Amino acid sequence: MMKLTRVSKEPIFKPVEKHKWENAAVFNCAAVYEKGLFHMIYRATDIGGNEKSGRYINRLGYAVSKDLLNWHRLSEPVLNNSVPQELRGPEDPRIVKIDNLFYMTYVGFAGPSFRDHKICLATSEDLVNWKRHGVLLNEENKDASLFPEKINGEYFLLHRRKPDIWLSSSKDLKSFYNHTKIMSPIPGTWEHKKIGIAGPPVHHPKGWLLFYHAADKADTYRLGVALLDYDNPRIVLARQSVPVIEPELDWEINGFVPNVIFSCATIEREDRYLVIYAGADTVIGAAYIKKKDVVFNKKDWLV
Repeated sequence: MMKLTRVSKEPIFKPVEKHKWENAAVFNCAAVYEKGLFHMIYRATDIGGNEKSGRYINRLGYAVSKDLLNWHRLSEPVLNNSVPQELRGPEDPRIVKIDNLFYMTYVGFAGPSFRDHKICLATSEDLVNWKRHGVLLNEENKDASLFPEKINGEYFLLHRRKPDIWLSSSKDLKSFYNHTKIMSPIPGTWEHKKIGIAGPPVHHPKGWLLFYHAADKADTYRLGVALLDYDNPRIVLARQSVPVIEPELDWEINGFVPNVIFSCATIEREDRYLVIYAGADTVIGAAYIKKKDVVFNKKDWLV
């Protein structure tokens, strides 16, 4: 069975006390590798990032690194809570590059209701300056990402209608159709309560490799992995029966939301797949699996 190996036993990215907008938590980040550098767009808050923290505000920051361990960050956010659907801020970005443009899907949290989350889109040529395109799906929704290329002339969008993972299509990124439920929770297991994607799908010789998160009865979040058909990603070819990583280190167990590993970023890089993830909704870590270790042993798979 496949397991992720942590890059470090310590977080790779932490809050900064002198920046009020990110002095409590940094988590749930998008990440890409471009021109020899790792670029990260991360969610940050001033007082934590859940309802128990109070009326927190989300913002998105930018950081860059050569090695995933040493980061240079901008002192101000690249996306603020400056439009009506994002009065409580943007959350949980995921980024793909299609042709020469970066597409960032993220959650717009309007508030005051904690159900007022909608999927939004922004684009950029440089990962720092972003143009908002508004709401993609006018419904309560989260955990969305485009595929990194068109398939048969269409954009494909993964999203989460609670508690399942869904997939839809679009020709213009304005109208989405053929919404299809492709994965559901499995009662009585580590993915009992709800599931949603982690980072965007990445290429694998046998299909689209998709890491995803799942919550059990006790709200412990772990990551799993599945394989989608390359030409028709509505078909799930394989799904590992056990998680690839789960909270084990102190900073993954203890934080604003305990016992959580949650990812919005998967990067294909040389001989490995990298997963950038949040620990306990407070700090950021990284893990990887070598491509040669991505194997499909039928006894470990549900499909």
